[in-house]
Amino acid sequence: MMRLFINGLAASAGGGLTYLRNVVPDFARRGDVKTTVLLNPELCREFGPLQNISFVESPHSLNTPRRFFYEQTTLPKLIRQSGADGLISAGNFALWNSPVPQILLSRNSLYTSGDFVQDVRTRGDYALWADTLVKGWFARRSIECANITVAPSDAFARDLFRWSGKKILAIHHGFDPAAFTEDATPLSDQVRDHLDHGQDALRLLFVSHYNYYRNFETLFRAIPILKKRLGKAVKLYLTCRLSSADNPGAYKAEAASSLVGDLRVAHDIVELGTIPYRSLHHLYRACHIYVTPTYTESFAHPLVEAMSSGLPIVASDLPVHREICQDAATYFPRFSPEDLAERVLQVQRSPQLAESLSHHGLRRSQDFRWDTHVERLVNLARQLVDAKLKSA
Repeated sequence: MMRLFINGLAASAGGGLTYLRNVVPDFARRGDVKTTVLLNPELCREFGPLQNISFVESPHSLNTPRRFFYEQTTLPKLIRQSGADGLISAGNFALWNSPVPQILLSRNSLYTSGDFVQDVRTRGDYALWADTLVKGWFARRSIECANITVAPSDAFARDLFRWSGKKILAIHHGFDPAAFTEDATPLSDQVRDHLDHGQDALRLLFVSHYNYYRNFETLFRAIPILKKRLGKAVKLYLTCRLSSADNPGAYKAEAASSLVGDLRVAHDIVELGTIPYRSLHHLYRACHIYVTPTYTESFAHPLVEAMSSGLPIVASDLPVHREICQDAATYFPRFSPEDLAERVLQVQRSPQLAESLSHHGLRRSQDFRWDTHVERLVNLARQLVDAKLKSA
């Protein structure tokens, strides 16, 4: 039986948490692998006892520099103590001197995005600009240190190859529709009140905490255009609040909040705040169209969730979005609020188009499976371990 070690310390928000919450139970269901998982204490407590899984907690929650130091100094000892044959580094940064073959999972597209660098500099956020450059250097170095790097999409794998010059393997992330919809607990009374107040409006949904690369501002600028052309109420529901203190990371949300006021759309944009993952399926099904103006992406879990929920999608025209959604979305140039509004209008005014997008989305969402993702990772790890044994 093969033994694997998963370093999940980098998971703190968004896709990283979604990833581990899904793959760890799938590793537990396998009878051919014993897995040790290193997590921060908060995430570790989310998991109860799982067969074939051993959990290791970091001493406390760690910021990026402390986490990197902890990983480079303590992680090799933990791997040896676990008896692991292979390491899966699940957070963009590799162990530089791994005692076992290492698979690096890279999913942060900011390091390869020229749009992000330009955006941050335009905002005058030079601290974040410098932080991204430093982390980008470590991410590129990590690709050199790993035996193989895995990206969650073909499009992002191509970006990483152009950036690093190293071979990158694409393995799609998965989705579990049964687990996603199993919790029947309704949305909170406050959230349901917000939805009830928008009962007669065109209800748009965007699932994300606030950050720059989600390109909220283009979406906000589309709302008054859409209202004027549609001639009826529009409600945009956000699963965040436009306050820096209410979002992970160092992103400053106050300019976006001021833009909402300047555009006079404060009553049209509803800041729901964080919605528990177990309740998200209720929110998707309460809305008419899913919209995403993101200008850089590596996979986008909410797109699969929206497709599985039967929502037609209006997405920025990125190779990743076209790869994930295919015929389940209609696309617009990523910085054009006018084209975004036009695509939403097309979907709203054409029941046939909306039905077609929904139909394609339901079918496409079935192509993403966590057990398939884990199976490919295990096979890859086994190949690396066997190659090491043969070369010994």
